[in-house]
Amino acid sequence: MHQPIEVSPGDQSRALWFSTVAFTVCFAAWTIFSIIGVQIKKDLGLNDTQFGLLVGTPIFTGSIIRLTLGIWTDQYGGRIVYTLVMLSAAVATWLLTFAYDYTTFLLAALGVGIAGGSFAVGIAYVSRWYPSGKQGTALGIFGAGNVGAAVTKFLAPLVMVAFGWKMVANLWALGLLIMAVAFWFGTRDDPELEKRRKAGIKPDPLSAMLEPLKKIQVWRFSLYYFFVFGGFVALALWLPRYYVGVYNLDIITAGWLGAAYSIPGSLFRILGGTLSDKYGARRVMYWTFIGSVICTFFLSYPATSYVVQGIRGPIEFTIALGFVPFTVLTFVLGFFMSLGKAAVYKHVPVYYPGRVGPVGGVVGLIGGLGGFVLPIAFGAMNDLTGVWTSCFMLMFAVVGISLAWMHFAILYMEKRRIPMLAGPQYLPEADILGTVLPPLPQAPVRPARAAGSLKQPKR
Repeated sequence: MHQPIEVSPGDQSRALWFSTVAFTVCFAAWTIFSIIGVQIKKDLGLNDTQFGLLVGTPIFTGSIIRLTLGIWTDQYGGRIVYTLVMLSAAVATWLLTFAYDYTTFLLAALGVGIAGGSFAVGIAYVSRWYPSGKQGTALGIFGAGNVGAAVTKFLAPLVMVAFGWKMVANLWALGLLIMAVAFWFGTRDDPELEKRRKAGIKPDPLSAMLEPLKKIQVWRFSLYYFFVFGGFVALALWLPRYYVGVYNLDIITAGWLGAAYSIPGSLFRILGGTLSDKYGARRVMYWTFIGSVICTFFLSYPATSYVVQGIRGPIEFTIALGFVPFTVLTFVLGFFMSLGKAAVYKHVPVYYPGRVGPVGGVVGLIGGLGGFVLPIAFGAMNDLTGVWTSCFMLMFAVVGISLAWMHFAILYMEKRRIPMLAGPQYLPEADILGTVLPPLPQAPVRPARAAGSLKQPKR
């Protein structure tokens, strides 16, 4: 019998922190078009729909490959898959500098998107180093690598203004290459993979890994992530354009303000993981969706002028969301999304401990597709409606549907587990305020028989 592989705190820490930094670098490359895309839009004379497609194309690639990369991570280990992802993304980002028209930019953007697949690899790799009670915090720390979007928004405008957008691509490619080398030499294979190798056990077949995807629960988690992650990525890409178009800011200021949204939307993911470990992921998801519904409702309201027929004649006034309230609301929205991103992935290793790769991959795939679909939808709605806040109207609809589905699914599950809840009783899991409820009535307990007594036969 093979002895279990020992995991030292040092190995755990290295795996977590190298994975987090690597994800930060990958995320910075993945969102590079949020800044250089503004200059490319100007150079090529693109409309908003074309711009949305350009910034969303890397998100598309990074999303569709997540399921495959998650499966490969379960089969071959996160260390080698993560390194190959970064090396491939570095080459693609460097080749971006050779694009010359809209078509070649889209092709290059497909390659840059490989960097986004790193999320599925990191989730599966990091989760294997920690027990269930600590996975929420660990995955929350790893997910804080979303802050790479802010890194791009802070630094890329400065580099682009000083040296041009091609220098941004070259430097980001170099960063990916250096990180790939550092990750390979700074980490080791995860304990489960080492144990499997020592035992001579072959990885599970593809059919077994895909089995959990038949469950509707996996797709419900995917919708949650479509909003909390896909919406986060979409806004990270769209906000610089929004600030330039609505508030007439220059690209450097717009990029920094976009980073002001991205930073809390990333770092508070750590808090979301800790809260999920302490209070439960379900409760944190209620906080996330209710807070997001409120924020997107106010952000959706378009600037509107009114004329009231007063006593002394018409009275005109305008209701519009000013620059400061808009920035504060996006900050708060990013905070709630960040809690939700951690809470969704707290569910995955708990419900599917042996299938974190494929389940986490498909959840990340759908979430990532949100980051691809939503920017295109934002641009199309701008072109069709001419209303800047239409992007937040769409997000309000998505989070409203997510909240309703989650709540009614929980009601259904609780009624199956505890039939008496089919009556008018209050649902304990919906108690997001932490109210202490009286215990449910218990069935009467029959007295125990005396020791050694025998059951009498029926007559």
